[in-house]
Amino acid sequence: MFMGEYHHNIDQKGRMIIPAKFRDLLGDSFVLTRGLDQCLFGYPHEEWKALENKLKTLPFTKKDARAFTRFFFSGATECEVDKQGRVNIAPPLRDYAKLDKECVVIGVSNRFEIWSLENWETYFAASEESFAEIAESMIDFDM
Repeated sequence: MFMGEYHHNIDQKGRMIIPAKFRDLLGDSFVLTRGLDQCLFGYPHEEWKALENKLKTLPFTKKDARAFTRFFFSGATECEVDKQGRVNIAPPLRDYAKLDKECVVIGVSNRFEIWSLENWETYFAASEESFAEIAESMIDFDM
């Protein structure tokens, strides 16, 4: 399971260190794609395959299903982790997520996300205010 928040820089060549705890779960390579909320989603191959199978069941006759799968799969790329624990993030993905220098890598259960520091701080501040309300409407913590 991916969890935690880590701060790393991306260099001018588009390389960024993946947190060591995440590398243990990812192995030598993983899939990185456009995520929601202007961040990137990273998946171990096993999770990517499960997601791919789930998305294959969407009806291609539905416009929204076609749009989402195009958006999601067209941005997907396999990333290899080098000996220093870095990956090279493709320019289109860096542009989409506005990754310039300071980045935040967060664990989100079966995937991880890469955010620009600015986008993460903006998103977190906006979400923090409504976190209790969101939790109340979605989850019963008194299980």
